[in-house]
Amino acid sequence: MRNPFSSRCRALGTSIATLALLCAAFYTQAETRVTYKSAAAGTSYYLMGVELAEAVRKGTDGAIILASEESQGSVQNVMEVLARQGNYVFTAPAVLIEQAMAGDGAFAEHPHPRFQEIRGLFPLPSITMHFVLAGDKGDIDFSALKGKHILIGRGTFSAREAARYLSLFGLEDHVRIADAAINSGPEALKNGQIDGFVTASAYPSPSVIEAASSLPISLVSLTDEQIEQTGASRQTIPGGTYPGINNDVYTTSLPVIAYTTTSMDEETAYTLTKTFWEHHEALAEDAPWWSSISPEMLENMTDTLHPGALRYYQEAGSEIPDALR
Repeated sequence: MRNPFSSRCRALGTSIATLALLCAAFYTQAETRVTYKSAAAGTSYYLMGVELAEAVRKGTDGAIILASEESQGSVQNVMEVLARQGNYVFTAPAVLIEQAMAGDGAFAEHPHPRFQEIRGLFPLPSITMHFVLAGDKGDIDFSALKGKHILIGRGTFSAREAARYLSLFGLEDHVRIADAAINSGPEALKNGQIDGFVTASAYPSPSVIEAASSLPISLVSLTDEQIEQTGASRQTIPGGTYPGINNDVYTTSLPVIAYTTTSMDEETAYTLTKTFWEHHEALAEDAPWWSSISPEMLENMTDTLHPGALRYYQEAGSEIPDALR
């Protein structure tokens, strides 16, 4: 004789399994995945991406997952706009977006209408120039580089800027340039293979901290006239940021922005921007480089804001330059 309870149990088990599958499908659909591309692993900007991903996960209760991808630099980040569809967020200096949209500079041989679809979300810590020398002299002037063996890296923003500054201030024939990758700077300085190195990074820079943990260091501080000559943005590294550097150091920086494209829907852009600013203070408590961010830095952005980001800034009462609307 057939057991009626057995049939009911099987039916109940089937219903529960079906419900579980439906719930799993619902949560899978509810989760929005966003690709985030910034810089090479181990750099300050890659670490920022990891910190930002955690803040977004917590702030949205897992509804948005920011997946960090390693990158070889900002030019690659911008170029991938041509192939990426959907939710793609990337970091780049504002000036690079200007070049991409105009088909100039690094994009002169690769112009494309897709670059016109780039839209801004929120500012990130600026790329700050650090000129580091061995020695316990604290803040020093640019002339201290004369006669030194300096590592500036190859093919990087810091290498291009360092070479430009050496030429601009008359030291290009008075500094010996080390032929090595920039990430070897701290170790080479520690071993006495070089007298100093140049790096461009948000402060506090991991490589400068690494160098300062091994030996006394000094940082070059530029004069107001020198900063004006560079044509770059003025940046102050507060005294006490690095061991032995007690006075403020005046240098230059390049504004960096988190961008996306019009392929991202308005609600996702709105939630990402809102979550970033709502967790900004918590990010700054855990990592000091976030403390340099403020809504006023929106004026450094190129082109227009994503409609979702614009909606958030309007709700927050932020001053929005007309060019970004």
